[in-house]
Amino acid sequence: MKIAGREISTGLIIGVVLGIIVLWGFIWNNGTVDANENVKGQWGNVENAYQRRSDLIPNLVNTVQGYAKHEKEVLTAVTEARSRVGQMNIDPSKLTPDALEKFDQNQGALSSSLGRLMVVMEQYPDLKANENFIALQAELAGTENRINTERTRFNDLAVEYNKRIQKIPGKLFNAISGFEEQAYFKSKPGADVAPTVKF
Repeated sequence: MKIAGREISTGLIIGVVLGIIVLWGFIWNNGTVDANENVKGQWGNVENAYQRRSDLIPNLVNTVQGYAKHEKEVLTAVTEARSRVGQMNIDPSKLTPDALEKFDQNQGALSSSLGRLMVVMEQYPDLKANENFIALQAELAGTENRINTERTRFNDLAVEYNKRIQKIPGKLFNAISGFEEQAYFKSKPGADVAPTVKF
């Protein structure tokens, strides 16, 4: 083959094309590794936010316990739910939908027991006025907001990563690199229906 009066071998052309494909593959792979690590790092932020909530619970329980000694069942439920959450560890490289659902169920049970604790609090005016309890309640509310923010960020990064590995060239290179789709946090069944409030 001649280009601009020079003869170029077919082998050289094939070599250059293959070199470009290999270089493109390396660049794609490195970008996907970055995206995957961003998802794993964000999972660490999600766990950190949940850990913050878990760390607040003993102080909250102890404060309530001083005022509501006969509410042992509710306090025990909170403590047990916290214990179950503390025992569950998920490897960020294996965030399957099943593992994420189980994690979310345990966290939901803890949220539910904390909700019952807040109902108990309403029955004790002295507790509601306690400065420690007020501060803990504000910390817990802030932590719940932080959890929601971190979960949203996790889902955003997981969406970007999943799109990257499902689109071409991701699908082609994925057969070689073995990247797996990430799971998402999902809303609870019935969350799309507005609750009925009766006075």
